[in-house]
Amino acid sequence: MLELAGIIILGILAQWVAWKFKIPAILPLILIGLLVGPIAAEFLSGDGTKWIDPIWIEPIVDEQGEQVAGRGLFPGESLFYFVSLAIGIILFEGGLTLKRGEIKNVGPVITKLITIGSLVTFFGGAIAAYYIFNLSWEMSFLFAGLIIVTGPTVITPILRNIPLKKDVSAVLKWEGILIDPIGALVAVLVYEFISVDAGGEFTKTALIEFGKIVLFGFTFGFTFAHTLNFILNRKWVPHYLMNVFSLAVVLGLFVLSDTFAHESGLLAVVVMGMVLGNSNSPYLKDILYFKESLSVLLISILFILLAANINFEELMLIYNWKTAILFASIVFVIRPLGVFLSTYNSRLKLNEKLFISWVGPRGIVAAGIASLFGLKLASKGVEGAEYITPLVFVIVLGTVLLNATTARLFARMVGVFLKQSNGILIVGASKVSRLLGHYLETHGRHVVLIDSNQSNIAKAKELGLEALNVNIYSDNLMDNIELNDVGYLMAMTGSSDINKYALNKFSKQFGENGSFRLVTSDEMKNPEKNPKGGLFSLKDDYIRLSEVTRTYPSIQEIEIRDKEHYDSLLEMINKDENMIPVFIKDGEGDIHIISTYNMDIDGIAEGYMLVYLGKPLDVETMAKEEVTSD
Repeated sequence: MLELAGIIILGILAQWVAWKFKIPAILPLILIGLLVGPIAAEFLSGDGTKWIDPIWIEPIVDEQGEQVAGRGLFPGESLFYFVSLAIGIILFEGGLTLKRGEIKNVGPVITKLITIGSLVTFFGGAIAAYYIFNLSWEMSFLFAGLIIVTGPTVITPILRNIPLKKDVSAVLKWEGILIDPIGALVAVLVYEFISVDAGGEFTKTALIEFGKIVLFGFTFGFTFAHTLNFILNRKWVPHYLMNVFSLAVVLGLFVLSDTFAHESGLLAVVVMGMVLGNSNSPYLKDILYFKESLSVLLISILFILLAANINFEELMLIYNWKTAILFASIVFVIRPLGVFLSTYNSRLKLNEKLFISWVGPRGIVAAGIASLFGLKLASKGVEGAEYITPLVFVIVLGTVLLNATTARLFARMVGVFLKQSNGILIVGASKVSRLLGHYLETHGRHVVLIDSNQSNIAKAKELGLEALNVNIYSDNLMDNIELNDVGYLMAMTGSSDINKYALNKFSKQFGENGSFRLVTSDEMKNPEKNPKGGLFSLKDDYIRLSEVTRTYPSIQEIEIRDKEHYDSLLEMINKDENMIPVFIKDGEGDIHIISTYNMDIDGIAEGYMLVYLGKPLDVETMAKEEVTSD
């Protein structure tokens, strides 16, 4: 009981530590597992036992003839079964995130990274393992297949607080998302090929068995995905049972496929996830959210168990100079070679290619599948299988630790660290937000609109704007590394509560250069309540902006001669209910957000432009008013 409770408590504690210090969760999880497992057995416990022993050890009789109580959690093959099912669920969730449209639209660089880059890692890692550790080619290719995977769970925490150019962060983000299930699929196929004939003699029978694994894996995965989608769309399952029903289907698929073709279950759940993820099911978001929550719990338990199950003797197998050479080969030779081949003739600069080459941490899927395959092959007596788990764990821990501690410094060294974040996040994608966003985007600013209204998001995307369908009260936005260059926040929804909440929650992360919101009706009536970050003016609330946009949906520019001319223009526009000043464009083309009419903008001179929303200003009328004022 104590061990079971301890695993869950320590696992959630590790997840909290990872969140608090913004590091990948796999790092504290594996370290805790090693501490309560092989390290405790060798150095901390007096009798050489692990504090948490995943495999049940039967009671024995000691030298004095007294029976020593048994210990451990999983008797016999139970640990293999638990790990298999847990990895199956994790891989299913990974498959759900892989979209065909994303592969087509993410650009040639990312497409090459997940194809050419994966091939370089696969063959390069195999050659390195074969010649450095003298492993068989089968074990070498299995090791190489496992280290293909990076994964968003390790990339995102590392890059979350590094302001990077949008292209660089997008490449790393999408590589991690897309290569996760692809790398897992490669590793599964290599393992299946090895497992059909553990003796290494790949006869005609072994090839037939491998063909059965691929056939049943793809067939069952494809069939179960469409069957589940059909059942959910017909609403044969109530909403409150939908998630657990989906979980039961995944587990059932795993077991059924494995029954027809031994070791085909992992392939089947990956295929099912990929097919279901591309089905456009209205229930996909609910299933994915549930699987993400379940995966957090499973990962927390799984990696403490797997790390604790490693014996000190296995660690000593790789405690030599060969491990350092293999690690250096992967980090300093294979990864850069794959990146530079994949980015050849691309728009990326040399410093950007160097940074992408440096950031390549291996992830949770690699460590999990490595442990599962290593345990299974070692139990079958396959030569060299005992090296797989500790070697992959070293690569995972080493790359995560290296990138987590040096990525920010390396970004500064090679010059990809953004000195100033000029991107703009607009909360609310209404017509006025889309109009202002489109103007800013056409003038060289990175603009992102967020809204929970899918229709508004679709209209924004039609204008070519980057728009995200996000609930402002969720934490998903905080993890979006593509927003690292955002330094301005504009809250422009019709709800004053949401606008205030957006500033309170996101100002620190997205509004370091300025956070602004629309004024409320109470603030309009009482000038003394004028907020410091009020957008545009004290009389420009959401209703007035919407009315002006509906009547005159256009952005106008008028040249400014000097500060006095600027003040007169503001006074003139302020008298017209169909005009709202929004920005100042300086002589270099940079845009400055107007925050209330009394905003003191220094250095206004000839060549500056006043940007306003509404009807075009009558030049003749303006000239007459200027003469009258003189």
